[in-house]
Amino acid sequence: MAYRWETSDSVWLEDDESGQFQLASSQGLSRIEWQAQARSRLPDVAQLLGASLPAGCAHAAIYPEGFAFCPECGAALQVCAPPAPRLPAWWGPSSAPLPVHEAPLPRYAPHGLPLTALPLAASLETRPPEPEVGQAELKIPAPPNAVCMFAAADFGFAAQRLLALAYTRNVLQYWDPAAARWHVMTCEDHLADLTFSASAYAWLPVHGGAGGQARRGEVALVPSAQGLVRLVINPVSESFHTEVVLSARLASAPGMVGRLMACLIVAADGVRLWTADANGADGETLEIAAEPAGYAALTRPTEADAIPDPDAVDVPVGRVDNPPRAADGVIPADGWSRPLSYDGKLMWLHALGHLVWRPGSAPLWLPWPADWAPRLQLGAPARSRDGRLWQIGHHHGQGYSFRELGVAQAQEHVLPDGARLGFGTLLFRRGHQVKNEPWDVENVEDQTRDSALVLPLLENVSSTRSQPTGLVLRMERPPAKAEDALGGAVIQRTLIEWVGQRNVILDEAVRLSHPAQCQPFVYDNCLWLHHPSWNEIRGWHLKALP
Repeated sequence: MAYRWETSDSVWLEDDESGQFQLASSQGLSRIEWQAQARSRLPDVAQLLGASLPAGCAHAAIYPEGFAFCPECGAALQVCAPPAPRLPAWWGPSSAPLPVHEAPLPRYAPHGLPLTALPLAASLETRPPEPEVGQAELKIPAPPNAVCMFAAADFGFAAQRLLALAYTRNVLQYWDPAAARWHVMTCEDHLADLTFSASAYAWLPVHGGAGGQARRGEVALVPSAQGLVRLVINPVSESFHTEVVLSARLASAPGMVGRLMACLIVAADGVRLWTADANGADGETLEIAAEPAGYAALTRPTEADAIPDPDAVDVPVGRVDNPPRAADGVIPADGWSRPLSYDGKLMWLHALGHLVWRPGSAPLWLPWPADWAPRLQLGAPARSRDGRLWQIGHHHGQGYSFRELGVAQAQEHVLPDGARLGFGTLLFRRGHQVKNEPWDVENVEDQTRDSALVLPLLENVSSTRSQPTGLVLRMERPPAKAEDALGGAVIQRTLIEWVGQRNVILDEAVRLSHPAQCQPFVYDNCLWLHHPSWNEIRGWHLKALP
C-alpha cells in the first residue's frame, strides 16, 4: 500500500513498507518514468521541483515539496527552494520581445541581432584590463552534438536549466548540473522531427511573446521538418514532445513583430508569408509583392550631400535553382537569414534581396541591384545614429558599401577604406572600433592593432553608455581578406576580449577556424562561449571580482 501526498504542483506516493517516495504526477508533465530515469537523477529532480533531499538521515532518498523534516525521525532536510532573485533567461538572437523581468531590449534596438540588455559589463570589466590575458574561470563539457542553439530558463520549474538543440540532427540535449553531464532527451511519440536547415535558425520563446503565461515545460515555437511546432519538455523523464502550430514546408525561421508572428512558407504556387497571433491562432497566408523592375535610376549626389545615393536599377531576382537567374523573379525558398524585428516591421535578408513586412500591408520583396551583392558573412545589419538599418555589401570592382534596408530606393554609403565587421552599433575595421556611423573612419587608439582583425560576437545594449560595448574575437595575424579569416583559414592565436569602458582579455584560443561559429550565452549567472570544435565550453562569473 502507498500513502498519497499532494502538493501544490505534484502528487507523490509513499511506500508504507520502505518509506520511499516516488513522484506519480506533476503539473504540466507527461508520464513520469520514475524508476527508469528519475531515480538516478534525484538531486537534479529535487532542484527542478523544489523538493527536499535528506541531510542527516537515510529514511528516504527524496521528499515531496514543502517537507522540511523527515516524517520518520524528524531530522532536518535539505530544502531545494527556488533561488532568489530569479535568474534571467537566455534565448540567443530572437525577434520575440522579452518580459520585463528578463532584461528586454529597448525599442530602438533591432530584435533578432546578437544583442543583450543583461548587465554584463559591470562584472566583466572588474577583471584586470588588457594587455593581461585572463583564463576561463569555469568549464563544462561541450554537448555531444555541438552545432546547436542554447536556451537557459526555468521553463516553469523551480530551477534554471540549460538546453542545447542540435537543429541539424534532430537532437535535444539537457544539461544536468548536479551530475555535470549532458542527457539526450527522447521524443515521447517518436514522430517529431526538430530538424531545420533550410535557412538560418531562430526560435520564438513562448513565455516572451504577447500570448500570456506559458505552460509548465513549454520552451519555444521552433521551426522543424514538420513545420512550426511548440516544443514542450519533461526534464524529470528526460523526454519532450511537440505540438504542431503550422503544418507546412518552412522557407525561413519564424519572427515576431508586435503581437504577431510570421514565417515564410513554400506553397504550391511559390513562397508566401504566413502570419498568426502569438499563440498561433487566426493564421492567414499573404501573397508577397515584388518591387517592379526597371524603375528610374537614382541620381548620384554631390560630395556635399550628407547621405549619398547610388546609381541603381533594380531587376527581378533570380531563381533559387542551380544556377540562379536574375530575370526570373522567383522568391527564394531557402537560404534566408535570421529574421529581424525593428520599427514595427519584420525583415529577412537573402543573398538575392530582402523581404520586408509591416502588419496591415502586403509583404514586399526587394531584390538587390544587379551590380551589388551583400556580404552576409561579414555581419548582420548595422544601425546608424538616425535609426536606419544598413547592410554591408560589395560593388563589382568598386569596393564595399553600406546599403539602406527596408526601402525600394535605398541610399548607399561607399567605404573607401575597406570592410567593417559587426552588427548593430558594434563595428570594427580590422583591429579598430568604428564608434560613430557605420561608414565613418575607425577610432585608432593603438597603431599595433592594424595587423589584427576583430569579429564582434555579442553587443551589450545599455542606456547608460554612449559607446558600443560587447564581446569580440581579436584575431592576430589573420589572412589579408576578411572572408578568408572567417572561412576555413586557421588563426594561430585569437583573443577572447570584452570591449567597453575597460577592455578585458578574458581568454585566448589557438588554431581557431570558422570563428563566426563561436556562440556566447548566459546561464547560471555566468557568461559562456561555445565553439563546435572545442571539447569544453568556457565560462566567466557574472559577479564583480575583488
